[in-house]
Amino acid sequence: MKVYISVDIEGCAGITHWDEAGKNHADWQEFREQMTREAVAAIEGAQIAGATEILVKDAHSSGRNIIASMLPADVRLIRAWAGHPLCMVQELDESFDAVMMIGYHSAAGSEENSLAHTLSHDAAEIRINGHRASEYLIHALASSMLGVPTVFVSGDKGLMTEIEEVNPHVGRCAVKEGRGQSTISMTPSAAVKAIREGAAAALRGNVKASLLQVPEHVIVEIAYSNPVLAARHQWYPGMEHVGNRTLRFETNHYFDVLRMLNYVT
Repeated sequence: MKVYISVDIEGCAGITHWDEAGKNHADWQEFREQMTREAVAAIEGAQIAGATEILVKDAHSSGRNIIASMLPADVRLIRAWAGHPLCMVQELDESFDAVMMIGYHSAAGSEENSLAHTLSHDAAEIRINGHRASEYLIHALASSMLGVPTVFVSGDKGLMTEIEEVNPHVGRCAVKEGRGQSTISMTPSAAVKAIREGAAAALRGNVKASLLQVPEHVIVEIAYSNPVLAARHQWYPGMEHVGNRTLRFETNHYFDVLRMLNYVT
């Protein structure tokens, strides 16, 4: 079994403030270690379930957060960014059996995580066919486009609620929940244990049930935090400037959505 694991930080246990997510702050060291431990837990769960090939993507900010020396010797790690539209699932292809997403978080516009955002801080909200889009939704649709199911996700409780509404067959592990600018979290060790067990269980189940139905026609609406950004990005081919801060993009091919988001967020 060949498994792809995409790892972010804002949905990891305990992390609450942006200082803890940024490599130029002293607090980052503690949470990059927790990000790495949660990645290792997912790897171990995958191996328990029979995975023989695992590719890990460091999918937070610079893409240079995971401590490579803490990973098992028989996995490969993608660091930094190639600029490919697949973004947080860069290098994913049809040869993989499953995707897992670790440390993921609620979407921009959500109040369920003090660090909620989607792709960058530029977008106040992104909607795909009327549904508020998280990084999970954007990339789970990308994996489903390739025929690869996203079978397990860990992160905040708000994201788990979204996933249950999108596809209840996806394995979920809520390691924390948001309360305004605060969080209520599992301890780091409890989160690691829950992720390891959840990952193994998800891969032992009916993985194909976690595939999302990729829409044949896609309408994306992006509300920017700053109207200057909408004015600038309206010139992307096919984009409509429909409001002071809002752009609209319509296509019959989901890959076009990924390519567009790569340029305007």
